[in-house]
Amino acid sequence: MRVELQGLGHQKLCYNNNIMMTARLIIAIITTLIEEAAIAAVGLWLLPKIDVRLPLFALILIMLAWAGFAVFTYRMGTRALKKKPEGGLSDMLGMRGRVVKRLDPEGMVRIRGELWKAKSAGRKIGTGEEVTVVGQKGLKLIVEREGRREKP
Repeated sequence: MRVELQGLGHQKLCYNNNIMMTARLIIAIITTLIEEAAIAAVGLWLLPKIDVRLPLFALILIMLAWAGFAVFTYRMGTRALKKKPEGGLSDMLGMRGRVVKRLDPEGMVRIRGELWKAKSAGRKIGTGEEVTVVGQKGLKLIVEREGRREKP
């Protein structure tokens, strides 16, 4: 029974996600049409009032360029929204990194290109040494030397 409930929750999440993406598409289409109408209004009515004449093909090119930009930004936004998060602190357990500021007992480590405050689980660890994440305390990682378990 538990597995079925988890499956139903996942289906509900996917269903809600599909509804959100559909709503986002509809909103994007409506706002793009409004923007295109504003471009047409400026090109056909406002610019001629200040004696600026825009050829019709130029107005059409501007509108096509704007539509292309809207499609591009929509697709990039959709790709970003669908991207899975890389994970939080709990996903860092077991990850390896390098000490960039000596752990005496606290310092800084670099893991996946990111700098983190860290505390040594045991003895001091020098700059440049490799470490493994063994825990966390708040936003601080608890690390130990790579390759061997330390005894505090």
